[in-house]
Amino acid sequence: MTHAAGITRGRKHRVKTAKGRRLSSTRWLERQLNDPYVAAAQRDGYRSRAAYKLIELDEKYHFLKDAHTVVDLGAAPGGWTQVASQRCPKDVRLVGIDLLPVDPIAGATILEMDFMADGADKALKKLIDGDADLVLSDMAASTIGHPQTDHLRTIALVEAAYFFARDVLSEGGAFVAKVFRGGTDHELLELMKGNFRSVRHYKPPASRPESPETYVVAQGFRKSGLHEV
Repeated sequence: MTHAAGITRGRKHRVKTAKGRRLSSTRWLERQLNDPYVAAAQRDGYRSRAAYKLIELDEKYHFLKDAHTVVDLGAAPGGWTQVASQRCPKDVRLVGIDLLPVDPIAGATILEMDFMADGADKALKKLIDGDADLVLSDMAASTIGHPQTDHLRTIALVEAAYFFARDVLSEGGAFVAKVFRGGTDHELLELMKGNFRSVRHYKPPASRPESPETYVVAQGFRKSGLHEV
């Protein structure tokens, strides 16, 4: 089992600006070279550094060990699905979806489809073929540079993921989703608190300090007596 603790920064690499390369590209490359999570992902065989966000979330809240059916929303490139396949029980059923192609992962079925498209939820439910123990969402809306619009698009994704989770989760199930600065929308947060035993926000160390992202971890789903807004 891979642990994220102990990932440290090594000697800092500097990248010279090359002809034809934008300054932003140089900064991105320098950040990648100096990111210990990028190096760890390459060492451990994960498809992205984001795998460690899920590892750190799980090491704090322990939602993977008893999850026999898991849905991964926004699965590309597959890092979270890889972690789930390692940390969940051996008989886990893994189902994912992303509008981008995802290279095959042993034991997982991943749809190449926009989660917000008509029929996506039905296609996922058919693959689940019953209840899910855990719904994961690392989805993020494409930004256009207009803060209010970007915020609304992000909230819409989180809401869609939550309402899907509420439809498919088994009693005691969990929902883990990326949200952004300010956390979960107040109305949605109150709804979650009524439908889960615990709802907490956490920014894992693998999430870059400058990133506005954080994660909501809702555990202990109450399947009966769902609260409505």
